[in-house]
Amino acid sequence: MTTTTKVILGLVGAAAVGAAVGLLLAPEKGSDIRKNIKDQAGKWTDRLSEMWQNGKSAAEKAASSVHGEM
Repeated sequence: MTTTTKVILGLVGAAAVGAAVGLLLAPEKGSDIRKNIKDQAGKWTDRLSEMWQNGKSAAEKAASSVHGEM
């Protein structure tokens, strides 16, 4: 393994452990935490879908622009 790979794996592992500890020590009930995670995942999915559509339309626009110049 290269040093960069080790650093990345270490950071991912530390983030996972931090998230797990945070969930275990959270002052909220488990059902509330699960609801918040579900809501945030839905928001991220919507944002990712919107970004994908924007990127797709920008790529199509660029392709048609290049195609029109030929």
